[in-house]
Formats: sequence, structure tokens, C-alpha cells
Amino acid sequence: MNISTLSIHPLSLSPKTKEWLAFAISLICLALFIIAAYDKVADNERFVKGLATVPVIGAYAGTIAWLVPMIEVIVAVLLLVPSTQKFGLWAFLITMVGFTIYILGMWLWAENLPCHCNLIVEKLSWGEHVVFNMVFIGLAAWALWLVKNKEYKS
Repeated sequence: MNISTLSIHPLSLSPKTKEWLAFAISLICLALFIIAAYDKVADNERFVKGLATVPVIGAYAGTIAWLVPMIEVIVAVLLLVPSTQKFGLWAFLITMVGFTIYILGMWLWAENLPCHCNLIVEKLSWGEHVVFNMVFIGLAAWALWLVKNKEYKS
């Protein structure tokens, strides 16, 4: 047996390692959404005022200001429960893509650029915010790749 045939591909991870990494990524995504939801609910008035300045959605600011954190909390719960983790990752990925499209639209067409995501993200420029979102989209996609063949038992 030749020693070169025993080399391990750097991306070949054990099923347990893949599961652990996917869960760790899920927890990171969960933390992002829980912190963001908390900030939006804790200072809902400021969030509503910020949304009200956005031309297309301003008329629905009150509804959106409660709907967004509710979605974030629901997705966070899906990420926490092992039997719904894969669905939660998909929901997180789709939600983050939606947020990123919104940010890009605001960046391109809006004069006033309010951001009330959470205390950390608010400090970023709009370009940095897009990169931040893309990193989380990439993490969620990687986690989905890690669990792609995993079958969940109820």
C-alpha cells in the first residue's frame, strides 16, 4: 500500500464534524437574528420611524416593524431545533438574501439610508453591510452543504 493513497482530502470531514459545524453555524445565525429581533422590538418606535422614511414600504412601517422581528425569532427557533435545523438554514438564507436585496435597493435608489438592524450592523457602511450579509449567506449555504444528505428523525 502506497502512503500517497492514504492522503485525506482537506474537505472530507466526518459526518459528526459536519453535523457539529452545521450546528455551530446555526447557532451563530440564530444569535444574529435574536439580537436583531430584540433590538427592533426593544426600540420599536425608532425602527418604525426609520422604516417610515423608506418610499416604497413607508406606509406599512408599523406592520413591517413587527413582522420582521417575528420572522427573525421564528427562524431562530427553527435553527435551534435539530429536526428543523435544515429548514431553518433555508429560511435564514432566504431571509438574508431578501434583506441584502433590500439593502442593495436602498443603496442604489434611496436618498436617505436608514438602518436599524442592530447595534453592531448599524455602525457599518452600506457596502460593509452587504459584505456582512454575504458572509452570513455564505455560512448558511455552507451549513446546508454540510447537512445536505443528513436525514432528520422526528
